Amino acid sequence: MNVEKIRKHLTGGFRPCVLRTSDGRQFKIPHPELVALGKSDVAVVDKEGDINVIEALHIVSVKTARSKNGIAGRR
Repeated sequence: MNVEKIRKHLTGGFRPCVLRTSDGRQFKIPHPELVALGKSDVAVVDKEGDINVIEALHIVSVKTARSKNGIAGRR
């Protein structure tokens, strides 16, 4: 996936989402301040406060996270 597709998903009314990578890892993004986009990399701060830098080509999907009641977040 390219950075521009990821940027489009993250802008224009942020909704919590999950990034999934080619090796099966998942990165939850509950707030827009926890993600930064570069030219070819995505940095995500996890719940422990660690920064994970992911090459955008290894991101296979960006999906809106479901809330605890099973309903997708609002736009």
